Amino acid sequence: QVQLVESGGGLVQPGGSLRLSCAAPGTIFSFSDMGWYRQAPGKERELVARITTSGRTNYADSVKGRFAISRDNAKNTAYLQMNSLEFEDTAVYYCNADGYRLAGRPNYWGQGTQVTVSS
Repeated sequence: QVQLVESGGGLVQPGGSLRLSCAAPGTIFSFSDMGWYRQAPGKERELVARITTSGRTNYADSVKGRFAISRDNAKNTAYLQMNSLEFEDTAVYYCNADGYRLAGRPNYWGQGTQVTVSS
């Protein structure tokens, strides 16, 4: 019923960059850890990056040093800056809000955005 709104995916050459955005209602964003997940064809969904309400981050080993997650509390938006993209980064990327401070601890998901790295 309530979904996050993603944007920024597309086609990029190896070594290129993309910046994904995820907008959420303020009542959700302010009390949620934000994360980016991805799922490639034939593979399981995996956590790419996470940022807490206090700004702590963690990353999958495969993207450390190349990706950066951030959040802008004034805009209620989370970002995933992706640099030095590789073929293996090709996947559908999903934004997630873990409302750990909200009643019932709801989880919300974006609609998914395709990232394709190809020469």
